[in-house]
Amino acid sequence: MPGWLPRAMVLALALYACFRLGNWAFDQLIGLLINVLIAFFVALAIEPAVSRMAARGIRRGFATFLVFLVVLVFGAGFIVLLGSMLAGQIVDMVEDFPKYLDSVINWVNQNFRTDLSRVDVQDSLLHSDWLQKYVQNSATGVLDVSATVLGGLFRLLTIFLFSFYFAADGPRLRRALCSVLPPSRQAEVLRAWEIAVDKTGGYLYSRGLMALISGIAHYILLLALGVPYAPALAVWVGLVSQFIPTIGTYLAGALPMLIAFTVDPWYALWVLGFVVVYQQFENYVLQPKLTSKTVDIHPAVAFGSVIAGTALMGAVGALIAIPAVATLQAFLGAYVKRYAVTDDPRVHGRRQGRRGEPMSARLRRLWHAPEDEDGQGEDEEPQGPQPRP
Repeated sequence: MPGWLPRAMVLALALYACFRLGNWAFDQLIGLLINVLIAFFVALAIEPAVSRMAARGIRRGFATFLVFLVVLVFGAGFIVLLGSMLAGQIVDMVEDFPKYLDSVINWVNQNFRTDLSRVDVQDSLLHSDWLQKYVQNSATGVLDVSATVLGGLFRLLTIFLFSFYFAADGPRLRRALCSVLPPSRQAEVLRAWEIAVDKTGGYLYSRGLMALISGIAHYILLLALGVPYAPALAVWVGLVSQFIPTIGTYLAGALPMLIAFTVDPWYALWVLGFVVVYQQFENYVLQPKLTSKTVDIHPAVAFGSVIAGTALMGAVGALIAIPAVATLQAFLGAYVKRYAVTDDPRVHGRRQGRRGEPMSARLRRLWHAPEDEDGQGEDEEPQGPQPRP
């Protein structure tokens, strides 16, 4: 056996063990890393407000605390208002449920010539197998729901603490990062940090603008239908549909449909149709234009980044994908060498045709080939008698 072979085997086993240990540690810490990443983008979002307050003589820690306090008070007030409204509407809907069921049964009997009664329908629902299984699963899943709620609260607390430290100690963090880099690299790091702050703020601005437009549109609909609590429902739809990715649209549309159902069951269908149509308008018209202008990336790139972020990190990836891609694109744009574009019609999407010949003449020439007296085209040679071989 060569003398180097045992050492090579030991080195290979040690490297494999380090790889497995690192893989295990990464799997265990992936949740914490995602929380830190969310906290970093939250700190970037509130960085302009904190820096503006610090420039006026307020300490950064106290300024960060004030910003978080305003956000928490606004969020708590909004949740309490919607919670009380939702509780009252659910009570009214439960009390009026027999009336709604009678109206639906009468409509079915008149249009389909059936003979249904509310008592039979209620008995079939109460004694159905799927309802009993649902009640059993709900009873056994109470502990799981409680654990999920507690885990979510702990995650929010972790994100809050990290984002507070990132925003309050932003200058110290930048100095610590620049202290381990040469002077030529320090300027690039600071420029990347500034770009990240601008792009994250632009993304939040675009989301806020789309939330305002969505809220106004749904408020007009709910006001026209006479649905109660139209302003609060409009604010709910605007905020939830824009700042909760993937499932935010469904959560936002479910509450107005529920409230509209208490007024008239058909109003719920009107709300559903409007939510679907407006969502298509927002996805294909409004969102690409606003996102491309505020975050300065192509609409296709924005859409692809959201899909990629969702595939990699779920809802969190969908939320931070656009500002992350915009920051990377703006940072790398300074290192991409660009040239002047040649003045060619094909660059502007036009084909190069014959000069001096109008388009109508070219179309007629292509459609009707001119023929001579013998019925042959102008480009064909006349065929005379062929010489004998």
